[in-house]
Amino acid sequence: MASLARSLRLAGRVRASTVLAIVPRAATVGCLHSLSVRDHSATSRVPGPALKTPWVSSVRDYSGKAPLTLDLIQQRVLLVLKLYDKINPEKLSVESHFMQDLGLDSLDHVEVIMAMEDEFGFEIPDADAEKLLRPADIIRYVADKEDIYD
Repeated sequence: MASLARSLRLAGRVRASTVLAIVPRAATVGCLHSLSVRDHSATSRVPGPALKTPWVSSVRDYSGKAPLTLDLIQQRVLLVLKLYDKINPEKLSVESHFMQDLGLDSLDHVEVIMAMEDEFGFEIPDADAEKLLRPADIIRYVADKEDIYD
């Protein structure tokens, strides 16, 4: 994967369709994340009239993560829970208990915690995960972990 990213940077200009055709979708997600599509029709090397062909050029983004707010964390937590197939979205609220109100078992609870780890990009220790029994608990935990509270 690193060699692919390196070769894309060295090539300078590569058609986005060519990259997507050569590399499987799962492998392109990480590489193309840092690439942006630009319109290089004026500098196109194709003979004849300039074509409106997007070229992929290497651009590095050095910014951090987008700033989180309590409202954004709540929306993301509830979205992940609504997309979980064993949770009825009509019964879901911020104060819903996973076992008592939503009917999840301990394995489902572990899957929910794993989905939250994937969503927010950090690992939740087992000792902390046992205490996260409501969406409100997860929201509070993520806010504490990301230093949202002043």
